[in-house]
Order: sequence, then structure tokens, then C-alpha cells
Amino acid sequence: MNKRVKEILERLADKYGRNIDATLDYTNPYELLFATILSAQCTDERVNLVTKELYKKYRSLADFASADLGELEASIKSCGFFHTKAVHIKSCADTLLKEYGGEVPSDIDSLTSLPGVGRKTANVVRTHIFHEPSIVVDTHVKRISNRLGMTKESDPVKIEFDLMKKIPKSYWSDINLQLITLGRNICISRKPRCSECFLSDLCPYYNS
Repeated sequence: MNKRVKEILERLADKYGRNIDATLDYTNPYELLFATILSAQCTDERVNLVTKELYKKYRSLADFASADLGELEASIKSCGFFHTKAVHIKSCADTLLKEYGGEVPSDIDSLTSLPGVGRKTANVVRTHIFHEPSIVVDTHVKRISNRLGMTKESDPVKIEFDLMKKIPKSYWSDINLQLITLGRNICISRKPRCSECFLSDLCPYYNS
């Protein structure tokens, strides 16, 4: 690990702490899995509002697997892309029941074989449910890791593997929510608040 990356990681830890809790609400593994599916192109705040009622209506995997698709769509409509997400959640619940005994698997290959589950969603589950160090590349992590010069890749999977090479494993899970918090509050997509950023002296984007 080079000195600049080490300094970035230390400042992020000082500012936001480590072992940060997930910002999605859940009480069991499949609830986090479904909430993460719903969070695509949607804020965590909105997802939490939706799942608060959703998990009262559908109380088990069997409830989701047997759900009327139209009713499920109506329940998650405000999260956007509701038809696709409803299909994925219903199919995912069915697959978990039939192929995994109603348990959410922990390995990346099994998780990404589930309907609607890519590496980002799988790594959220691995990090928070199974405490497996994982790098979750969402839009914030993608944008900021590029701005900070931690990677030159643009594809999320390539970014994930590039960061895994450059960042010690003990920091993988921490950096996800640290960069997401930075991205929401300071390193905003269109108008980054560089003058307020505690990393500006280390940032090629700012210094260019």
C-alpha cells in the first residue's frame, strides 16, 4: 500500500470511524438482500420507508414467493423500476426456498446466481450478514475512488478487484460506507465541495 492511499484510509477512519452499520433497515439476512435489491437507483431513506411496511405485509420468504406480482409491485412502486425489482424479489424468494432451504448463502457465486443479485448486492450481504470483508462498488465508491486516483477503471467489477489489490483487506468493508458518506455530504457528483474536503490535498481531481 502506498503512502498516499494509507493516508486517505487513515483520514477516512478518523472522520467517519470504522465498523459502520448498514444504512438499510433489516432484521434477518433475506430482508437485507431484498432491501439492497430495492436500493438500486433509489435512496436508502426511501427504501427504509418502503420496507417498514413491506416486511409487515410479507412476513416470510414463502409470503414473497407466493405474492401476487401486481400487489408486490404496488408495495414497492416508489422505489422505482418496480416491475423488475418485484420480479427479482419474488423469484429470489422462490429460489432461496427451493435451492437453499430458505437460507441466504454466504459465498459470492451462490449469491450472484440469485435473480437480481449482482456483485454489489452480494457484497453488501457478505459484509453485513457474514462479516466477510468485501468492497461494494456503488455510484459513490466508483466516483470517489476515481477522483482520488485510487483506480483508473470505470467498470464496477474491475474497480472492485483493483481496490482489493491496493487496499488492505482489513479496510475493505469500512471503506464502503466511508466513501458513501463522503459522496453524500462532500464529494457530490455534480458540485463537489472540494473546499470543505479533508482529502483535497491528496486528491488528483481537486489538484488538477
